[in-house]
Amino acid sequence: MASASFAPLRHRGFALALSSNFISSTGTWMQSVALGIFLQSTTHNSLWLGLLTVAAWLPAVIGSPLGGVMADRYSRQRWIQFNNLIQAGTASALAVAALTHHLSAPLACYLAIAEGFCSSASWAAWQSLLPDLVEKDEVLAAVSLGSAQFNLGRILGPALAAITLLVGSPGWCFAANAVSFIVVVVAFSFVRTPARVRVTTKLAMVAETRVGMHVAWRIRGCRNAIIGVGIVAIFISPFITLVPAMAIDVLHSGKVGTTWLVTAQGVGAVIGALTLPGLARRTSRLVVLRGSMAVMAVIEGLYAYSPNMVWSSLALVVLGGSYVGTLTGLNTSVQLHAPAKERSRILSLYVLSLSVFYPIGALVQAALAHHFGVRPVSLVAALSFGLVVAALSFFRPQYWHQMASDPSQLVRSVAD
Repeated sequence: MASASFAPLRHRGFALALSSNFISSTGTWMQSVALGIFLQSTTHNSLWLGLLTVAAWLPAVIGSPLGGVMADRYSRQRWIQFNNLIQAGTASALAVAALTHHLSAPLACYLAIAEGFCSSASWAAWQSLLPDLVEKDEVLAAVSLGSAQFNLGRILGPALAAITLLVGSPGWCFAANAVSFIVVVVAFSFVRTPARVRVTTKLAMVAETRVGMHVAWRIRGCRNAIIGVGIVAIFISPFITLVPAMAIDVLHSGKVGTTWLVTAQGVGAVIGALTLPGLARRTSRLVVLRGSMAVMAVIEGLYAYSPNMVWSSLALVVLGGSYVGTLTGLNTSVQLHAPAKERSRILSLYVLSLSVFYPIGALVQAALAHHFGVRPVSLVAALSFGLVVAALSFFRPQYWHQMASDPSQLVRSVAD
């Protein structure tokens, strides 16, 4: 199991890209935790957490399709570097505002818009680069390692943020994030990929995006995964946004509690990312995907009414593992089914689904939590998600099997 999970690391380009992204993820989580604590501590209004999520994710409506087209047209490495350079600038602006005591909740949201746009624009390039860096049978493991590095950052980032906040201020967390983006810019100068056929059509970018949408809708393995991630995003993903509210206002654990909960989710996500690919090889990718979604619904409900920090942290470990198992399974379905020529554009639609429905769900749940409390809102979200998954399984069982890695061998892939 372990050898299968780590096999992609034998490729130098992948290892270099992954390690630089890990440093960037650590910086991102330092900023995310520090900014969440800043907003909740200064406003005591969970609605601002929802608005920050909207500001960070909704720009993907434009950024993600644009990024997909650009990544198919031009060098994916250079596109990633360009966007990380801009993100370094926005993180630097956030740091300066905080260190000079000019940071406000609205300003944080404005800067999040710019950073979110560039993040979504480069995401499709990074994801579509993975199959060019590893062997085809290592794609699931590569996607899982990508999730693992992000969630290792979720563990290390909050810990470093806690230390930084103890001896300094949020501004230094934002400055560290700016430096982490520069690391990516430098590292990707040394990432090499095989020559590929780039899109050289005279079609406008909007027309190219439409072509990608048409192909994604026609290929059910892509379409079902894009729909699936939207369902997860609107019901389950908002628990991430509400972590500071749960820690500070419900569990009364303050900054330390926030970092513990974020870290707990990261621990679970790393465990899931490193173990689930091996489990998928022994059973099937679809078994792991369906199991992860079922566990996610149950644990989200238990987390909603966890009595104290210990039980909340344990619940988030399991929730983190099942959450990354779900997103990895859906992402891999798109990776394996999307034609190479349209891969970036189709992956941009995947992140678009996540980026549209997550902020909508986060804003709605944050607003409801402000009036009714985090616990009941989280419980209703978990129950709603469970009902949707059950309805899919009962009324459209083919939804799952159409995401098999080899559509011509559906029966065998489920039975293996």
